[in-house]
Order: sequence, then C-alpha cells, then structure tokens
Amino acid sequence: MSSAVHPRFIALSGGVGGAKLAHGLALTLAADELMIVVNTGDDFQHLGLTICPDLDSVSYALAGLSDPVRGWGRAHESFVMLETLRSLGGPDWFQLGDRDLALHLERRRLLDEGLSLSAVTSRLSEKLGIGHAIVPMSDDPVRTILDTPGGTLDFQSYFVAQRCEPVIKAVRFAGAESARLAPALIDALASPGLEAIILCPSNPILSLDPILAVPGLRQALRDSRVPVIGISPLIGGQAIKGPTAKIMRELGLAANATGCAGHYADFLDGYVIDEADAALEDQVARIVPHVTVAQTLMRSDMDRAALAREAIAFARRAAPVGGLS
Repeated sequence: MSSAVHPRFIALSGGVGGAKLAHGLALTLAADELMIVVNTGDDFQHLGLTICPDLDSVSYALAGLSDPVRGWGRAHESFVMLETLRSLGGPDWFQLGDRDLALHLERRRLLDEGLSLSAVTSRLSEKLGIGHAIVPMSDDPVRTILDTPGGTLDFQSYFVAQRCEPVIKAVRFAGAESARLAPALIDALASPGLEAIILCPSNPILSLDPILAVPGLRQALRDSRVPVIGISPLIGGQAIKGPTAKIMRELGLAANATGCAGHYADFLDGYVIDEADAALEDQVARIVPHVTVAQTLMRSDMDRAALAREAIAFARRAAPVGGLS
C-alpha cells in the first residue's frame, strides 16, 4: 500500500456517515490522491482489546466488507464468541462479531509489538486489500467524554450501553491537549500537491470535533492555502443514522445545515447542503463564502461516488485566494 503522504485530497471522517463519502472518494480518486483521516475519540479498551470503531467503519467500507443491513460492522458476520461470552456471564453489551474480533485481536498483537496506531492501521488496511491511506487523527489516545445530568460517561457507555438516551450538557476530549497529529497527516498538510480538504458528513460534535481538538489542526485549516469544504450530515434537520440532531439541540446549536456550517465557520471555504435544505442556502451563505446544493443521501455506491465527484468539483470552485486555480 502506498504511504500516500502527499495526496491531492485529505478527507476528515467519523464512522458510518463519513465512511460512505470516504468510500465514494476512494471510488473516484486514485490511491495516491487521497488520505482519509479518521476520528479515534470513540476508541476504547474492551476485553483487553483496543477497539477503534470509526477506523474500522472506514476500513470495512473501503474494503467492501460493511454490513448494509445493520449499517455497522462486517457483512456476513457471526456472533458465536459473543453468545459464548454471554453464557459465561461476561460483558456482552458491546457486540463484537467473530470476524470483527479477529481484526481487534490482530490490532492488539501489533500494538503490543510496539507499532504505532498509524502503522497498525496501515498494516491492517493492506491485509484488507485497501490501497488508499487510512490514517488515525493521532497516535496518542484522545477520548470523548460526555457530561450528563446523571454524571460523566465515556463515549461507548453513552452511545452503545445507554443508546444515546442521556441528555448531553458538555463534551470534552481527554488527552487532546497533549496529543500530536499523526505524522502522515502533518506531511500531507504541507504537501505542495494538496488541492483540498473535505469534511465528510459526520457528526460535528462526536466525530469531527475530536479530530479538530488535536492541537494544530484547526489552525492549519484556518491558514490553509487550499479550500476546506464540508458536507452537511443533516437532511431536513435529521441525521440518516445516529444522534447528531439530538446532540446539537441539547448543546444549544441549530439542528440543521445552517447550524452545522456555523460550527466550522472559522475555517470553511464552502459547504454542501442537501436538496431538501435548498431553502437554507441563503442562510448558510451568510456563514460560509461558497454554498452548493446537491443530493447528499447516499443509498448506493453510485450515490457515494456521485457526491464525491460533486465535492471535488465544488472544492475547485470554492478555492480561496492563493488556492486552486
């Protein structure tokens, strides 16, 4: 697999929603043209293993292994291990499939050998037949912590064990202040061949904010000589999957395309909103210099590739001063 440290495009992605566009970009761009930088704020330790849900969602999407019915995990999965663990009285709240478990075991083995998370992710990507670079936002641990009326929750306790039901009062990213950007991302941001940076349609609070919390990245986007564009994760004020709208309302943000764009107003050059939100175009245009309306719902691989092509073309139209020509 190419190290891809000098890509033309960098995509910032969370899990399921972001993975769909990441896959579309991979269908559209050559392996050496794209780097996908993935949130690791969801990562946690479980059964002695390091679980990286968003890295795995992106990897499975690019490898063609995602389960299209459940929307997460691997297709054709079995759960014999989990059923056996349950019969022994072990923790079964986090559903690890048998094929998924094999990946986590290999990740743990490689980490124990002293490899960085970046190196492990590259090794696993190669074994899955992925040619494009998938890079964790940092090799240092950053963990999403949620403050609720009932106390503090780590991400997986909130998202899986409690099914996103608690009200969120605040979100923190433990370890972010001392984390360092992944070396490959640092190289890519400085690459003279870089054309654009794309924020995939991921949860702004839980998926993209952890990436932006790593010191240096948000400032790099503010200072970027190439366009930075985003795609709204909300369509008609609702997420296709997940608690994005709920969380934004709880934190006092407008749960629509305007609110999402405003969350990144300090560095965005352009924003893509769905056709269902065309009436918001003027509002978004007051926040972001360039706005375009497109079909952002990705039901198929064709939809993913079509939105990827739209995002790339839009980035060229949204070039900042000194950016693309």
